[in-house]
Amino acid sequence: MSQNDSKFGKVAVLLGGQSAEREVSLMSGRGVLEALRSRGVDAHAFDPAERDLSELKREKFDRCFITLHGRFGEDGTVQGALELMGIPYTGSGVMASSIAIDKVMTKRVWLAEGLSTPKYLLLRRGAFDRKQVVAVPDDLGLPLIVKPAREGSSIGVVKVEGYSGMAGAVEQAARMDADVLCEQFISGDEVTCPVLGSGDSARALPVIRIVAPAGNYDYQNKYFTDDTKYLVPCGLPAGEEEAIQALVLKAYRVLGCRGWGRLDVMIDGKTRQPYLLEINTSPGMTGHSLVPMSARAAGISYEDLCLQVLGSAGLDHDKTPGGHA
Repeated sequence: MSQNDSKFGKVAVLLGGQSAEREVSLMSGRGVLEALRSRGVDAHAFDPAERDLSELKREKFDRCFITLHGRFGEDGTVQGALELMGIPYTGSGVMASSIAIDKVMTKRVWLAEGLSTPKYLLLRRGAFDRKQVVAVPDDLGLPLIVKPAREGSSIGVVKVEGYSGMAGAVEQAARMDADVLCEQFISGDEVTCPVLGSGDSARALPVIRIVAPAGNYDYQNKYFTDDTKYLVPCGLPAGEEEAIQALVLKAYRVLGCRGWGRLDVMIDGKTRQPYLLEINTSPGMTGHSLVPMSARAAGISYEDLCLQVLGSAGLDHDKTPGGHA
């Protein structure tokens, strides 16, 4: 172990978990674990689906690298447990994580801050009927997007082309979440932009433009095929990449995010107006993942990225007397 990296102490890489994204989380975690070990970090795999989180304290882990995705990992619950145990962790804190996992709450914060995001309607389970569902396109137009309010990795996302497709799409999303988000479809360029750091020192990495088969960037095309093209440099018109980087930095900061994250944006093909879709506060670190790809374009290797993120691990509140975040 090098002197430089022994400062991290005993590190738990949290992976797997109980969410619908368990499979992807296991891939992310294994990649991070291997990278940290290759740099001399005393890193160990820890799957909260198989072990009680209290073992982290009992086994004297000094910090956690969170590679859990989705619920019970990216939503503030694990973050809260680690806060109570006083074990620093990577990524956003309790409040920012719990807001960011909820696409509707995220939109409300962004809209309150004057940031652009597609128009939407929220359907709460048990509080809407078939007539209301079929009428959604009257407000949002067609095509439109239907998705669970609190899932990631494009799980449960359906593009609805006509009125007749609404009921089935909402039914599918409602099986995964009590709240269903119906969202205006923005036709144009799909891009994503990672952010590293916290507060004023946060910086946006290069923008990646995503070109998926038939424009369908679903779970399968995200992780398990090589048909999707990722363009970095993104090849956007002059000035657009910088404008998107400025937008995502503001969106990241107003949610109170820290450590790292990745924001997804659609650019209207006609007006070139960018619209914020969502933020990932525990981004993927698989072979297909976009944060490592963007970091590589900025001259940061996968291993260095892992060390940088691990080095940013913290707690919402400093535990020293009179200390604060």
